[in-house]
Amino acid sequence: YSGNFLDGSLRGKKGVVYSHRYGFAMETQHFPDSPNKPGFPSTILRPGGEYRSRTIYTFSVQP
Repeated sequence: YSGNFLDGSLRGKKGVVYSHRYGFAMETQHFPDSPNKPGFPSTILRPGGEYRSRTIYTFSVQP
């Protein structure tokens, strides 16, 4: 998701206009196309199974 559909008709905090590609989403789910890739981790969670995930995002700005 990158906000390709945004057309400037929405406003955010402090009235900022959300235009084309003004957003992005980082969705920590499974590997893309993992059900079709035998070498990728399984996306199946069976009854009684447990799923845990930890995601850490670190951002920095370097001069």
